[in-house]
Amino acid sequence: MTFYASTIDEATRLSSSADGRLEMVRTQELLRRHMPPAPARVLDVGGGPGTHARWLAEDGYHVHLVDPVPRHIEQARRIKGCAAELGDARELTAGRESYDVVLLLGPLYHLLERDQRDQALAEAYRVLRPGGLLAAAGINRYASLFEHTALAHLDKERMRESIGDILRTQLHDGKRGFTAAYFHTGEQLLKEVKGAGFDAQVFGIEGPYMGDAEGDGAAHR
Repeated sequence: MTFYASTIDEATRLSSSADGRLEMVRTQELLRRHMPPAPARVLDVGGGPGTHARWLAEDGYHVHLVDPVPRHIEQARRIKGCAAELGDARELTAGRESYDVVLLLGPLYHLLERDQRDQALAEAYRVLRPGGLLAAAGINRYASLFEHTALAHLDKERMRESIGDILRTQLHDGKRGFTAAYFHTGEQLLKEVKGAGFDAQVFGIEGPYMGDAEGDGAAHR
């Protein structure tokens, strides 16, 4: 949590760079395509400072945000139409079948162990009404390779040092550039979400192919 509490300002990540803006626009496009009409109830789990909660509230949705970082909760509570509470994706306070939409746009790559991700997905299933929508995000296993290529960081030794372990283990150790994270393949993300009982489909958010490819997932209970 130190990474988000003091290292990076998550509130500006999706607006301060071209790739951030691409991620934002593509995520909005996918959510608006699949979400039920407003005013549906949305639980934004791991919603950070409310970047998505803000536009969802503006679209007329009833948004409740949960995040483990106190700084994010303070920021999210400033958003009109968004309630926010400190909490954990693995142990939600929401009642059974109490939301029309659940967003997991961060927890599944921040939880490094499979059993922890399964627990977060089980909680999402519990609080989602029958027929409701789950939107879950994963980081592509090859994201670091794509980034190095895009930035022309193609030195052989540098690439081996920077991304070799990620390609081998699918884990980023958090020692440079980004916090500790798990990097899925599209097949793995789909398997985990389906394993929790959802009927799921995988879409690409950013990268060389933004279609039904490795990336974020939309799922229905």
